[in-house]
Amino acid sequence: IYFLHHIAVQIQLPEVIASIAADLAKAIELQAGDPTVGADAQYPALLIADMDGPGGDVAAPRSGYLQYIQHRTLVQLAAEVDAVIYLRYRPGHFLVQGHPYVTVWPAEAAQRVARELARAHVTGPYRTLAQDVSFGIDQLVEICIRALSAAVNDTFTALTCIDWIGDSLCKVTGRWQPTRVYRDAAGGVRLIATQVTFERLVERAFEKVRQAGRGMPAVLIRQLDALAKIMERATAPEDRQVVLDQAAMIERLSAASVDEAADRADVQRAYQRVLDVHAGRAARAT
Repeated sequence: IYFLHHIAVQIQLPEVIASIAADLAKAIELQAGDPTVGADAQYPALLIADMDGPGGDVAAPRSGYLQYIQHRTLVQLAAEVDAVIYLRYRPGHFLVQGHPYVTVWPAEAAQRVARELARAHVTGPYRTLAQDVSFGIDQLVEICIRALSAAVNDTFTALTCIDWIGDSLCKVTGRWQPTRVYRDAAGGVRLIATQVTFERLVERAFEKVRQAGRGMPAVLIRQLDALAKIMERATAPEDRQVVLDQAAMIERLSAASVDEAADRADVQRAYQRVLDVHAGRAARAT
């Protein structure tokens, strides 16, 4: 009886959603990085702009989702050939066979790097959480928008997803600084990686749900409640602006799609809470 009950609980949607969120939390801990890293790690584009020449491109040997990158292997390889490798794509991106996915400086080192890249990249038919935090967010969003579809119409499951999405973004806010620049033992730049930004994570977490929740006050209010919690964790002005932008879009959607004045007022109050939290955070920062 216990076994049957345990299995029945495991396949309930709230359990599935919580399990995805738990896996996502572990991935965030592994991938968040160090928020105190140097400026060159925050602005890899500046390093790329300073490279000599256009570099040599390496084409993807096969199509599929980039699942895992052995960054240290690539650093060692780059040091051996005295090169700098720029990874155009991150885990979670889809690679198209024959399309450039790596650039190498100097260009003459590209052929040597191309021969060794296969042992440092794993490509497959699906995404994984190993180095792709956004995949966990996308999973929660997918369940949420399916729940909001006319065919399913399960608002409570959607609200559960929004709660866990908000929790996940709270774990990211104020500390998301995955490693973008890798150096060799001598301190030389050897590898420049592409990483998902905080702004993009927030967009992925809220935009599709907002669009699917058009005209649904309960969904819009729950999203604003989540944004208020995220705002409490946001220390950087640019992060707070990202949250404000999402909240403003939800408020505008409410004005355009919610017919009942009382419901619009409820959404407006939730929006005002986001503004109030932002004002408090900004005041403490000055």
